[in-house]
Amino acid sequence: MRDVAGSLLRKARLPASGVLIDVGCGSGQTMSWFTAERRQWRAVGLDLSLDGLDAASHAGQTVMQASALDLPCKSGCADLVITLDVLQHLPLYGGDVRALEEMRRVIKPGGALLIRTNAQAFPYTNDDSVFNFRKYTPEGLHRALAVAGFDVVALGRVNMLPGLAEIPRELRARRTQSSEYHGILSQARPAAGWPGRLKRGWLRLEGAGLVAGWQLPFGRTIFALCRLGLTARP
Repeated sequence: MRDVAGSLLRKARLPASGVLIDVGCGSGQTMSWFTAERRQWRAVGLDLSLDGLDAASHAGQTVMQASALDLPCKSGCADLVITLDVLQHLPLYGGDVRALEEMRRVIKPGGALLIRTNAQAFPYTNDDSVFNFRKYTPEGLHRALAVAGFDVVALGRVNMLPGLAEIPRELRARRTQSSEYHGILSQARPAAGWPGRLKRGWLRLEGAGLVAGWQLPFGRTIFALCRLGLTARP
């Protein structure tokens, strides 16, 4: 997934230096990955989880506890906002648009937004009001971004073939759980050897296709790269 994100960030043609805000930074791994290649950038992370923030702080990251719905940042202070796997967990009925409007507020005119969220696939999942959980279609995410005032540079599905492995786990979870939100359904294992290289190579191909404008018919993840126009509304 970082390979896909890296491809989109190269398409964004970021300046040599700037300010990154990571909304939903967790333990700060995305900020560490980003600044490892961009030493002149400054990164700030925001999250609600104190455990994640504590880990990020011990790793030397600049972080603070905050909600995506009310960012404690000055307007126009960021050259780039990254938010990974956050939108789907925000309050239903407008929480995602509220957060996107806050991200638009803190991004400088001409700045960029990189989003990763999950996607509707098979089996279809309804919004879950108990867990504040949703899955997006590409069209639905595009509409939310347009309402928030962003220009979409690239948006589409990835995680097509690897995501097929989730189908039987989702079907089993439906038989045993009453909610639409099933959480993490598999255990992470080291992707060593040729299977790991093959899966990573396939995801890189999907990422390259996304940058080139491909629209995959299936995929459990959506990436979006957006710009804030130089004449963006206040």
